[in-house]
Amino acid sequence: TCPDLHPSKCVQLPLSSLSSSLKGGQEVFSPLGLNAGAFYALSTLLNRMVIRHYPGEEVNAGRIGLTIVIAGMLGAVLSGIWLDRSKTYKETTLVVYIMTLVGMLVYTFTLNLGHLWVVFITAGSMGFFMTGYLPLGFEFAVELTYPESEGISSGLLNISAQVFGIIFTISQGQIIDNYGTKPGNIFLCLFLALGTALTAFIKADLRRQKANKETPENKLQEEEEESNTSKVPTAVSEDHL
Repeated sequence: TCPDLHPSKCVQLPLSSLSSSLKGGQEVFSPLGLNAGAFYALSTLLNRMVIRHYPGEEVNAGRIGLTIVIAGMLGAVLSGIWLDRSKTYKETTLVVYIMTLVGMLVYTFTLNLGHLWVVFITAGSMGFFMTGYLPLGFEFAVELTYPESEGISSGLLNISAQVFGIIFTISQGQIIDNYGTKPGNIFLCLFLALGTALTAFIKADLRRQKANKETPENKLQEEEEESNTSKVPTAVSEDHL
């Protein structure tokens, strides 16, 4: 590997780059896979869960899914803006993951209350945080695997998400058929809790941020700023004299 160089100047063999990405981002691959897998399972089985408690509400079941998508789009945009401004990768990712777990728990225990408007609100809030986590996870993985290719990191994250999505969809479907919707959703809550714990133990080694600060352009800019600030008092004193 060549961690001191920009990715465009760093030439590696594909297998070496893949191995480095796996090693650098293995801490975030599982939490993101668990989150995205839970989202895929929930989206796939949403209609079945809603109809089970609200017979004849097929249209509203589709509207609930639309609410999750729209709220998720808003969450993804806002989380991306916040991350770009704050650069607090681990803190933001952990808070959003915790809120995803809270949203899933609220949805789980309010689904059978008999009030469809409650389902709209809880599903929308859950979608806001669950989908909002995805861009955070991708950006965090890029930071941890730098200077490896972003395409490789994104590909590995997608593989993790798809694998967990298949496992969760099949497993939750079987649990719903045999035991009901609440045990099925609790099943997802357990894995989201696991993902939250794994996120809390991630070491925030922001390699890309460190590399950007060490580039010649940034160093030159910092030196110019320091020289300008050092000249200001001299100029003022000369004017005063």
